[in-house]
Amino acid sequence: MRILVVVVLAAGMLAAPSAHGGNLLRDAIDQAIEAGQAGKLGPPATDGEFLRRVTLDLTGLIPTSAEARAFLDDPSPYKRERLIDSLVDRPEYARRMQVVFDVMWLERRPNAQVPADAWRGYLRKQFAANRPLDQVVREILSADGSDPKTRPAAAFALERAGDPHVMTRDVARIFLGRDITCSQCHDHILYDDYKQSHYYGLFAFFNRTYLADNGGPDGKAALGEHAEGDVTYKSVFKKKVTSTTGPHVIDATDVKEAPITKGEEYWAYPVGKGRAVPRQSRRALLPALLTSEQTPEFRRTLANRLWAMMMGRGLVHPVDLDHSDNPASHPELLVLLGDSLATSGYDLKAFLRELAKTRAYSRSSEPPPGLSPGDLAPEKFTVAIMKPLTPEQMGWAVMGATGVVSNYKLAVEHDLYEVNPKLRDLIKSDPRRTQLGIELAEEELHRRLDPSINGFVQHFARPPGQAQDAQTSTVNQALFLTNGDPLQTWLSNGGTYLNGRLVALADPSSVAEELYLSTLTRRPTPEERDEVTRYLADRGKDRPRAMRELAWALLTSTEFRFNH
Repeated sequence: MRILVVVVLAAGMLAAPSAHGGNLLRDAIDQAIEAGQAGKLGPPATDGEFLRRVTLDLTGLIPTSAEARAFLDDPSPYKRERLIDSLVDRPEYARRMQVVFDVMWLERRPNAQVPADAWRGYLRKQFAANRPLDQVVREILSADGSDPKTRPAAAFALERAGDPHVMTRDVARIFLGRDITCSQCHDHILYDDYKQSHYYGLFAFFNRTYLADNGGPDGKAALGEHAEGDVTYKSVFKKKVTSTTGPHVIDATDVKEAPITKGEEYWAYPVGKGRAVPRQSRRALLPALLTSEQTPEFRRTLANRLWAMMMGRGLVHPVDLDHSDNPASHPELLVLLGDSLATSGYDLKAFLRELAKTRAYSRSSEPPPGLSPGDLAPEKFTVAIMKPLTPEQMGWAVMGATGVVSNYKLAVEHDLYEVNPKLRDLIKSDPRRTQLGIELAEEELHRRLDPSINGFVQHFARPPGQAQDAQTSTVNQALFLTNGDPLQTWLSNGGTYLNGRLVALADPSSVAEELYLSTLTRRPTPEERDEVTRYLADRGKDRPRAMRELAWALLTSTEFRFNH
């Protein structure tokens, strides 16, 4: 079936089976990626590669050595699909999506107006309930911070101080895939698609908005909005020409506003720096319009960002430079993905599940021999693209590999189930309460360990307020991993921590296996087993220190730093 035909069938594709037992969306993705690439596609990823990749992508964690052994030794041909289905139902999935969209939407701003716990808790609740993504976007763009119940959702605007220009730039970039910053002063010099009229049409939704002191609960700031204020602009190249615009998105016509009787413009009239509430809010017109069928750029951009999260690169790359001079690598596929996401009701779980079950996602990052650089161009997706771990993934992966996560999890479960037997019996009395117990334990685990992630964010994240999808390697990162207290302390712990487990193993081959499964989610090659055996033999009685050094070498390796 040709991809153009499949586009017409987008409705219901996330769940519709094909005649040969597959899935229309899944099949269409693979047909689009594989078209004309016969003999140039990478082989399927090994079970270890796939297990580590999908667990990191869907939960932000790496598997334990026990989980890795169980998966690697499972002979079932359906184990990958079963794994994906189980991962999106774990509490860690909602936590992972919370981190992804927090970073995507707030870009690590310092939470000056809305506490981080409140905003992140709001996000996690949406993803745990698998609330349609378009509804979440409408809510975060509509909330003004005046209502305590919806104040966490207002963080998107409040952390930008309600600044009309910042809101214009970020809504265009994050939700429409267009970095139109340069269009504030003139039509974009490099990209003909980006017009000054686009900038100010979007700006007109926000130009009346401001941050009002004491406008929110408990004297906190909230968004206010004037009832009047038109938008005019001039190009720096045509200073004698003044243009006027109403609110609109990209090339759409201006939104029609209902007439308001003079003297009745406000529900709450502003006093001093107080909060004005107009009878007709321009800002309130945007969320429904942005997420409607009239704005295909929204679903296209969201699908592209989710594809980039899973595949390591957008079909449009960079994800915020969508224009005709930078076309999608697979244009029909991007249309299909956006339409399928929309017709599914913006079902994030279903969408990510289908991406994870494609051959494109489960391909190895190892290229077949004899291919040219052109054959391996990243935009062709003929092999898996290696993705650097995000700061949060890096921190949790290090804590998972060293045994910090499993030990803290045992402590949390002890406190939850053993200290109070009545509570334990209540939690285990029915499936609903059991699931609640799992969620409570996961939440408490994060409460105890999240502070340990701060060092990784400090050293590996981009500066606040910038797009976070690009990452660099720095000397400070190397020093943090080499001399930083967290890693050195975690590697020194005994007992059931990684180093304690390794010291308890007499057989060097068993040491190598536990070491590689714990850090890289794979068994060592014969050569690697021999290297571990020789290294331990050379160190003689200094065996515990030698094991820490081996673990440190793997944790700071390129293989550990990337998800591939």
